[in-house]
Amino acid sequence: MADITYKSKINKIRTFALSLVFIGFIIMYVGLLFKNIGWLMLVFMILGTMAIIFSSVVYFWIGMLSTRAVPIICPSCEKPTKMLGRVDACMHCKQPLTLDKDLEGKEFDESYNSKKKRR
Repeated sequence: MADITYKSKINKIRTFALSLVFIGFIIMYVGLLFKNIGWLMLVFMILGTMAIIFSSVVYFWIGMLSTRAVPIICPSCEKPTKMLGRVDACMHCKQPLTLDKDLEGKEFDESYNSKKKRR
């Protein structure tokens, strides 16, 4: 059986936003390769800046979403963590978590968070 490691939704989104910052910088560095072609360099600089601005929007969004997350104490590592949706994973030890009594004891599946799976 494959050992699956689960990740917290909040940490996944934060990682995505951080990667957007680095991708934006890489795009802008690629633009420097075209400094002899002004308009092409400008296009790369604008695209890189847009990626960085989009990462700021994602960080703001996950910050607002994090304020609505349910704070709990992980039963495995006993550290405070936040939970989004019906199932999530601990931010520290990656233990699958649920607050839904109907899902206790069932196999961890992130699709339980979708509205289609709730029915």
